[in-house]
Order: sequence, then C-alpha cells, then structure tokens
Amino acid sequence: MKAPLIVAVLTAFLLPAQGTFSPDAEGFIRNWLVLAPIPLEGDSGATEIDKDFLGGEAAIKPKPDEKVNVGGKILGWKAHTTSDFFIDFLQGFGAERGEYVAGYAVAYVNADEPMTATLAVSSNDQGKAWVNGTQVFRFAEPRTLEKDTDKAEVALVKGQNILVLKIINEVNNWQGCARFVKDGAPVKNLKISLTPQ
Repeated sequence: MKAPLIVAVLTAFLLPAQGTFSPDAEGFIRNWLVLAPIPLEGDSGATEIDKDFLGGEAAIKPKPDEKVNVGGKILGWKAHTTSDFFIDFLQGFGAERGEYVAGYAVAYVNADEPMTATLAVSSNDQGKAWVNGTQVFRFAEPRTLEKDTDKAEVALVKGQNILVLKIINEVNNWQGCARFVKDGAPVKNLKISLTPQ
C-alpha cells in the first residue's frame, strides 16, 4: 500500500520536467530546456546568429535529456531552473566552454485561452526568438542584458505554445530572458512545461 505512494513522491521530486511551472512574480520564465554550449566557427556572433545549428531550429520540439548531434558533438537537452529572472548560460553550461558559443532554450507555454500578448526578451550577446515556429525577435550586436530590451506582439493559441530562444555569447556574460506581458503587466494565466504535447 505504501510503495506506490513512495514511488509517486519520489517521481515528483526526481522528474520535475514532467510537471508544470508558473512564471515568477514579474512574469519571467524560470524553467527551460537548454542545449549548450555549441561552439561558433568564428569570433563574430553577428555572422553566426543566422546559422541554424540544429537543421530546423524554428520548429524544434525537444524533450528532457534528448540527445542531439551538433557539428559532430552529442549534446543533451537539460531541464534548467534559473536562479534569477534570466538564464545564466555561462554559470549553468559554460564550464567546458563559455565564450564564442551558442545555446538554445525552449519553454512550452500553456495558455488557457487564445490571446495577443507582448513577448519581452533580452540577450547577452546576440539573440533570436521564435513563437510557434515564427521568428519574432532578432538582435545581432554584442550587448549587456537588461529586462525587456526588445518586444514583439505575438499570438498565443489556447493550449501549448512553443517559445524558442537562441542566445550567442562572444565574451564575458552569456544570458537571456523572456516574459509575456499584456497592457504593461505580466500575463498571469500561463503555465510552463518542459515536455511537448
């Protein structure tokens, strides 16, 4: 009688990627699937931002621990919870290599109704974002991270939406963040999951 309960409790703690999460109080997504680091061929993020490292980056639907061959190197999609409003790729994924690299972050955003919202994003350095396969953001210069530096109006469908971020770092900090806002306030009725439907 007790064994199934123990298994259920252990599963809940050991497999958080199966659950859903809420954005933080400011609406920032804190739970992501991350694939990094992907070495750049040169030293310019501006020339590499348009390189599709995954052969269909706009339409990816990764699962936790799924393996991907990127330029002959096997990388895995890792469930990641941020310690602040942004993903710190350098801290979480840059031990092996943290400069002249790219990384991807994916969140499955579940909305309880269709809506038009503003995706507010930022990157350090270069970045791109897609919502449901459509590119909504591109920035091709080096910069530091600040909240909401770029905004794009997006349409969220009822049910699962896919947000994909691509962040390139040249040197120093390697960061990215995203949240959905409406009328200047965070969208509250969203849930984040790390598994595709």
